[in-house]
Amino acid sequence: MVDILIVNAQVVNEGSITEQDVAITDGRISQLGKDLSGLNAKQVIDAKGLTLIPGMIDDQVHFREPGLTHKGEIATESRAAVAGGITSYMEMPNVNPLTINIDALEDKYQRAGAKSLANFSFYLGASNDNLEVIKSLDPKVACGVKVFMGASTGNMLVDDPVILENIFASSPILIATHCEDSPTIARNEQLFREKYGEEIPMELHPEIRSREACIKSSTLAIELARKHDSRLHVLHLTTAEEMAFFSAGDHNNKRITAEACVHHLFFDAKDYESKGALIKCNPAVKLESDRLAILKAIQDDRIDVIATDHAPHTWEEKQGLYFKAPAGLPLVQDALISLFEHYHRGVLTLPQIVKKTSHAVADCFDIKERGYIREGYWADLVLVDLKNGFVREDDQVISKCGWSPFTGYPFKSQIHSTLINGRLMYQQGAFLSEEKGQRLEFNR
Repeated sequence: MVDILIVNAQVVNEGSITEQDVAITDGRISQLGKDLSGLNAKQVIDAKGLTLIPGMIDDQVHFREPGLTHKGEIATESRAAVAGGITSYMEMPNVNPLTINIDALEDKYQRAGAKSLANFSFYLGASNDNLEVIKSLDPKVACGVKVFMGASTGNMLVDDPVILENIFASSPILIATHCEDSPTIARNEQLFREKYGEEIPMELHPEIRSREACIKSSTLAIELARKHDSRLHVLHLTTAEEMAFFSAGDHNNKRITAEACVHHLFFDAKDYESKGALIKCNPAVKLESDRLAILKAIQDDRIDVIATDHAPHTWEEKQGLYFKAPAGLPLVQDALISLFEHYHRGVLTLPQIVKKTSHAVADCFDIKERGYIREGYWADLVLVDLKNGFVREDDQVISKCGWSPFTGYPFKSQIHSTLINGRLMYQQGAFLSEEKGQRLEFNR
């Protein structure tokens, strides 16, 4: 007897769309086939009219725990992720205390094991002071080493060129970089402060966190990676110019890969008028031409991964003037359905979306037995209703901050069901299980 049998689904997997049934036993996909309806199953899910995809693996989230839990917590944000079809996530180190040593890393794993509904892993943060920790890191302990090559919180800006060089030369695992040049940003801030004082218009954010700042920093990261043959993954790219820095082709054949985030694919400069600080993020949302160039780079396989950079702040914090309003957006609940908008517009195909949100993430980070719909793999699966949409309202938001940059938007799709480790966690707006997720394992 199998535990769950999904029948009549349109399965999007490994570049194709086929009608298949999926049998799940002991948390894993035990059988794929055209007609498995004869199997004896404890539960049958008739997915006729629905699309089945591997769950999104989000390689960049900020869940704010420990130390910043007035904004978000592992429990609340992982819950929002599950409702959004994200079955696994990798969380960033800029919390309090910073995740820059093994004790802090293991503390987060303990917290997630007790609280997270989705599967999880964590980055070790780089600083000017923890090079030896990075050098001695067990590759199976963290998903990657996060390097802030631009302005960051606390002691996480790596601006010592000797340390930076040594990180690229000696990191035993993937280096993920936030690329913005801090001196360039500081000069821009001073210029605009002299002109506007504290009341800088929010639409000038991309002039302060400028394309020049992005390009200068990402150029340096790529130069260092090429010099040392580092495994580099450049996060949340935002400019048309940077798309030319990355090669097209199979991500499995690259030492340098690139990520884009859902909000940079959805919003552009004209949205500052209506959204203001709600779309203030670092690096900044820029021009429509940049947004379109990033979408084109996804089509061309220059961009390998799509993520969220989910970063919740309270509504009250976001109401401040330019220098007071923090940068970041809550995105995990709406990430996948925002990507399906590009499908409905004829910009991205379903296999492209699945490749960039699941397959490529699993491959780039060497994640064990996830990211594909394959026999023997963990059953991290999402059923999507592409025919019936909804309007996002704030009272539907699960993230602790209670707001969404998509409020009022009429989505054409919705997440129908989310299964994690073979357990039906979420279905049509209701959570059916509180079973906790698993720590991701790596083929390293």
